[in-house]
Formats: sequence, structure tokens, C-alpha cells
Amino acid sequence: MDKKSRTTGYVLECWPPDGGKTVAITTLGCKVNQYESSSIAEIFRARGYRVVDFKDRADVYVINTCTVTHMGDRKSRQLIRRAVNTNPGGLVVVAGCYSQVSPGEVLEIPGVDMVVGTTDKSGIVDRVEGLRKGQKLNAVLERSGMKEFEELPAVASTDRVRAFLKIQEGCDNFCSYCIVPYARGPLRSRDPEKVLEEASSMVSAGYREIVLTGIHTGAYGKDKSVGINLAGLMRRMAGIKGLARIRLSSVEPMDVTEELISLVALGPPFCPHLHIPLQSGDDKILAAMRRSYSTGHFRDLVGCIRDRIADVSVTTDVIAGFPGEDDESFLNTYSFIEELKFSGLHIFKYSPRKGTPAADFPGQVFPGVKEDRSKKLIALGKEMAGRFASRYLGRDVEVLVEGDAEGMPLMMQGHTANYLRVVFTGNEAMRGRFIPVRAEILHGDILEGQINLK
Repeated sequence: MDKKSRTTGYVLECWPPDGGKTVAITTLGCKVNQYESSSIAEIFRARGYRVVDFKDRADVYVINTCTVTHMGDRKSRQLIRRAVNTNPGGLVVVAGCYSQVSPGEVLEIPGVDMVVGTTDKSGIVDRVEGLRKGQKLNAVLERSGMKEFEELPAVASTDRVRAFLKIQEGCDNFCSYCIVPYARGPLRSRDPEKVLEEASSMVSAGYREIVLTGIHTGAYGKDKSVGINLAGLMRRMAGIKGLARIRLSSVEPMDVTEELISLVALGPPFCPHLHIPLQSGDDKILAAMRRSYSTGHFRDLVGCIRDRIADVSVTTDVIAGFPGEDDESFLNTYSFIEELKFSGLHIFKYSPRKGTPAADFPGQVFPGVKEDRSKKLIALGKEMAGRFASRYLGRDVEVLVEGDAEGMPLMMQGHTANYLRVVFTGNEAMRGRFIPVRAEILHGDILEGQINLK
């Protein structure tokens, strides 16, 4: 068969192609997805593939999808069509949460050759190279088969400042709105020795800060497979020479224990920043969401954290427009957030996900109402973030320099331990270093200052 006919989109040509092999990978969704996409890239590189930009022509396209909201599904389909249009003869592989929960639906999208779920990614290249264009391969592993944490290759990166380290997989909470437990499977904790080994390698490669991430990070060790909990793991990581910061990506309210608070309160290398999802400030809605706490518990928890941890930043997630959220419920949420004075908010409009209980709840909120409530909460979040940052005006803050400040010539940017973004006049040689900066000006929630070496 003529080699040129590969681009017609209907040829059944054996794999791999002649000459250099290329793969393009794109990612939707959370930090865990980003971590896994980087590992997938390493798997392909180890087999001789050159990783190219997703907009370029490639032999293989991998779309690592998200399905937390309907927008994630829509964006996934758009990226699939883009890959098919760029090279109709290229193999299209769809991985991640969307393909895990809806493999048949994804496989029916024109141009898709293979679906891989949220696990068993280590064999992705073998499957690709055994595939013919035009075949349809469902390589999704059912939830019941997800029994152990899957080790993936360590991630190589040129950005040697902050690294994300996945320590756990899966969730057993089954909140009424959430598709993630179905997509990611049951709780599986990573072997602590593997975590420490990768963390040590990251530090040796020059990383100064490691962010511990997972699907339900705070539940690390609760599956009793590793004999250690999250605080214990962090305590062991603190012994790694050269590791300056250990940060948590997110931790559920019921996982913020006395032990964890006491550990973070010790100071470096533990970052005084806790992202604790609230989701609603109304007890009726929290119960409908199947969240295992009340606003009273959450209020007491945040108060305890602030009493114990100096300069702590507490950020949160909130869902706007959950079924049954009437005007009174929304006002309760708004007032509760205002009372707790978070230093940052992530707002999500409720999105019904097929297969979750909340998708069939009565009292579904109209899209326009969700949009209005979302905008109000976003505005409140910006106001609170600015107010928190303003407390540091006139103070010296220690900044881990990450790189150029986008859109600000001759300026560098980085974050403090409590995750304030700071910009200042500097140069590329400062990347990866800790620089003392006197905060002088506030731009929204971004501090601008001058280096203060005293």
C-alpha cells in the first residue's frame, strides 16, 4: 500500500511507521492528570518517540481527558477532532477520566482508535504499536480491577523549581455530585519508599519545592496498605537533604488531623498553606452533597488552624448552583465564606454527571442562576484574596523564584510559602533561588516589591 495513503484516514496500515516516530500529548483537568501525562510522555520517549506539540502533525495523539464537568467532555471531543484534522492517518488514543466512565461513547467518536482509562497506562506504547489505523480498541480496566497504585516513570522537566508528586490514587467518598470515584477507582496509596525515592530524585535534579498530590491526598495510608499516614509520610520527607518546601495540593476537612496541624505548625519545610474544599456554606446542601461535616465543624477547624499555624493561608473550593440551592442556601454560603475570610476561592458551577445521585435530584438550578451566583462568589474570592495579600505590604517575604513574570518585562515572579504570588525586578539567574522581597505595591492579589538583602 502506498505510504502516502496514510493521510486519507481509512488506510489499515501496520504500526509502527517508517522513520522517526512522533507523539503529541495534551491534557485536560487536574494536577494528577498533568503528572500522568508527563509520565506517559516519558514512556513514549523511552521507546524512541519524539514528543511534539499537539498542534503539530504526529504519528500518535494522546488526549488525557477530564470528566468532572460537562465542559471537560466537550473540550475532550474538540481536541479529538483537532487531532484527526491535523493528521487523519495518525493514531488517536483517548485516556483519562472521560474514557474511563464512558469508553463506548468515546470509542464511537470518529477518528478514535483506542481508549485507555485512568490506570494501566504503562503498557500504552505496546498497545499503540499493535494497533492498526481504523481498529477500535477498548483498553479500559473496570473499577473492580483497580487494586494497586500504578507506578509510572519519574517525570523529567526543565522547570527545576516546583514539582508535583503523586502519592495516592482513587477515592471512596462518593459525594453525591462527584464522578471521580467512578473514574479513578478505590483508594490506593503509593509505597512510601517509592515516594521518598522519587522525592529524593527530584531534589537531586534541582527541585526546591514538592507538592504532594493525589485524588484524595489526605486519605493517604487509610487503605492500610502502606503502614503510614499522610503526616507520617511528610515527616519522613522532611529528612531529605535539600528539600526546602513540602506543600499539600488539597486535603479534605475530615483529613485535617491534630497530627497534621501540629506538623505544619513546625514551619519549614512544611508550607503554611492548606487548601480545604468547603463546597457549600449551607448545612442542608452539605448533607445533600453527602459531605461528612457541618459548617460548624468547618468553622472550628479553620479557627484551630489559624490559631496554631503562623501566617497560614486557607483556600477552598465551592460549588455554585447545586440542586436544591435556593436563594437562602446561597446567601448562607456567601455569608459563611465572607465570615471565614479565605485567602483564595476556586468556584465551580454545578454540572450534572450521569451516574451520580445528584444528577437526578429535584430542584436543579437554572444555568443563568448558576452563572450569576458563580460570578458573585468569584468577585468575593478576588476581594478576599486581595485583602489577605494586603496584610504583607511593607513586610519582607521569602520568594521561591519560578521564572519571568508574564507580561512584565525585566520582572521575575514566584510564590511565598503561604502561596502569595510576588513579582519583582530580577533576572533569570535567580530562578530556583529563595529571594527576600520587600512587598510595596498590590495588584489585585499579586504583591510587587524590591529585593531586600539588608
